[in-house]
Amino acid sequence: QVQFVESGGGLVQTGGSLRLSCTVSGSAFTDTEFGWYRQVPGKRREFVARANRGGSIVYSEVTKGRFTCSRDNVKNTVYLQMNNLQPEDTAVYYCNSIPCNSWGQGTQVTVSS
Repeated sequence: QVQFVESGGGLVQTGGSLRLSCTVSGSAFTDTEFGWYRQVPGKRREFVARANRGGSIVYSEVTKGRFTCSRDNVKNTVYLQMNNLQPEDTAVYYCNSIPCNSWGQGTQVTVSS
């Protein structure tokens, strides 16, 4: 069973930065594509970024230019470096494989204005 453990969230001021990590177990990590998503209570889960097998990255229009997604195939970890955070980035952030497996607990990111 594939498991995802997200970490690195917290409370930051507008313009601040955070680096999220997602440690993956139970999958053939190198052969899997991963995505970062976020969700605000009462709203649909939103796509943030995708790390493809070959190392290419796809970003949502909302986060492009501010967020950087990367993967470490040795540590079985996917990262999301978030810069210039804005209050609208406040959400619980999740990672998952593509196609999706069961969701982890996510990590809360709160950006104060």
